[in-house]
Amino acid sequence: MHKSRLAGFIIDCQTNDLEAATRFWSAALGLPVRAAAEPDPLYRSLDTAADEVHLEVQQVTHPSRVHLDIEADDLEAEVRRLEKLGARRVGAVKSWYVMEAPTGQRFCVVRVQRADFNAKAHLWND
Repeated sequence: MHKSRLAGFIIDCQTNDLEAATRFWSAALGLPVRAAAEPDPLYRSLDTAADEVHLEVQQVTHPSRVHLDIEADDLEAEVRRLEKLGARRVGAVKSWYVMEAPTGQRFCVVRVQRADFNAKAHLWND
C-alpha cells in the first residue's frame, strides 16, 4: 500500500531570464516568491498556503508549458500504478520520475511535498 495525491503545478518557461518569468507569474497570480534556503538555479517557488498545491516556475529548454506533479510516499509503487493505467516512464531526474500520460501530457512523480500528506493523500492497494 502507498499514498499519493496532486502536489502542484510547474510553470515551465523556455527563457533565459528566470527572474523575469518568476516576477510575471508572481504578479499574475498574486503570490509572492518564496525565499529558498538553498536556491536552485532552475526553479523558483511561489508562496502558497501549506494546505494548497505548490506552484513553481522552472527554466527549461523545451517549449513552455504547464505540468503537474503527483507526490507519493513510494515513488516506484506510484509509477507502477500509473503505468498500469497507461502512462509511461520518460526518465528519472534527480529524485523524481518524468512520466507521460496516454494522451501525451508530461507530469512528474515526486517525493512528499506537504506536511498534511498523510492525512489527505489517497491510499492505494498495490
